Amino acid sequence: MASVFVERSGPVGPRFFLKLAIAMAVVIFVGFSLQWVMGRSTFAVPVAVHVHALLFFGWTVLFVVQTAFAGRADRKLHRRLGWIGAGWASAVVIVGVYTTAMMVRRGGAPFFFTPAYFLFMNALFVTGFGGLVAAAIRLRRRTEWHRRLMICAMAILTGPAFGRILPLPLMIPWAAWGVFAAVLLFPAAGMLADLRRRGRVHAAWWWGTGTITAIQLAIGIVAASPPGLALYHLVMRGGGAEAVAPDAYPPFPPL
Repeated sequence: MASVFVERSGPVGPRFFLKLAIAMAVVIFVGFSLQWVMGRSTFAVPVAVHVHALLFFGWTVLFVVQTAFAGRADRKLHRRLGWIGAGWASAVVIVGVYTTAMMVRRGGAPFFFTPAYFLFMNALFVTGFGGLVAAAIRLRRRTEWHRRLMICAMAILTGPAFGRILPLPLMIPWAAWGVFAAVLLFPAAGMLADLRRRGRVHAAWWWGTGTITAIQLAIGIVAASPPGLALYHLVMRGGGAEAVAPDAYPPFPPL
């Protein structure tokens, strides 16, 4: 049955991965710029948020550039920039977790997520991004694994952008699952491409999507567990929103 999906033999080429990388960059740009155009975001935010934004947008540009270089015959520059990317990805994880904790402490959790859920959602997903990047670097000599794991890692970072594009207030209490489904569109496109050209899905896609799915399932469990609540209260201690209930949705903003 798998053979009916095959258009032509051979592996999925580097141009396909570049198209996926560009598509993810477009989603991120549209998602964040849309909020600014609609007057829902402002530059009057703490310095850490600006650092966070520069790191994430910088990573997005670097990812697209690296994907383009990976398709060239001479990949020396791709390999050299790869180690810069490894350090950059580490900074994305650290700053991402810190910025999330800071915003929740300030009462900045979006009103379509409960504070505890938002804290663990962002922290676990950005950590999962770092884990997939680390695995891709570890398997950098196995190109088919490396490319697919990097796409899955980058797909995670489209989550906040999709959160600004999708009508999440109308999707309560399933907002996070809507974002999750949107994020998986990119690995799903890769799976379909494999089926059409190879007749089977490469195992890297299963590992990548499995990681994303496992994190999504774990968020609600961790956020409601005694250890998770204890960690939430520890993070919130001394913050301006310390008295906010971890499982209560924030009030809707005024129209």
